[in-house]
Amino acid sequence: MALNLDGVKKIMEAANAKAAEMGVKVSIAVVDARGDLLGLYRMDGARWGTANFSQGKAFASATYGQPSGALSERANLPIMQSALLQSGGRFVFHQGAMPIKEGEVTVGACGVGGATSQQDEDIAAFGIAALG
Repeated sequence: MALNLDGVKKIMEAANAKAAEMGVKVSIAVVDARGDLLGLYRMDGARWGTANFSQGKAFASATYGQPSGALSERANLPIMQSALLQSGGRFVFHQGAMPIKEGEVTVGACGVGGATSQQDEDIAAFGIAALG
């Protein structure tokens, strides 16, 4: 399954609704399996930097096929720092993004930035769950 515009909209709308319910202002990014941006939404009142953080978390999650928070313990290893440099600083190895999978295949990721790390991750997971 490739993510299409309808799927991206479902993820972003569900994540936005969850963030509003939680009373937080965030940015939500959805990327494909390569980490290329498919959709970005910054809620009214969300800080400007949240857009970059949400996209960087999603890029990391899609690239490694796991939650971005799982990568934070290894973020300072030389191989991870090399990947960060080679990507032009695109990776954000911090909790807040979840991979989108079809079976065992990663087809993309949803990253969120602007709330606590756990809230960001919960919002991303809720958005992905909207795909069914």
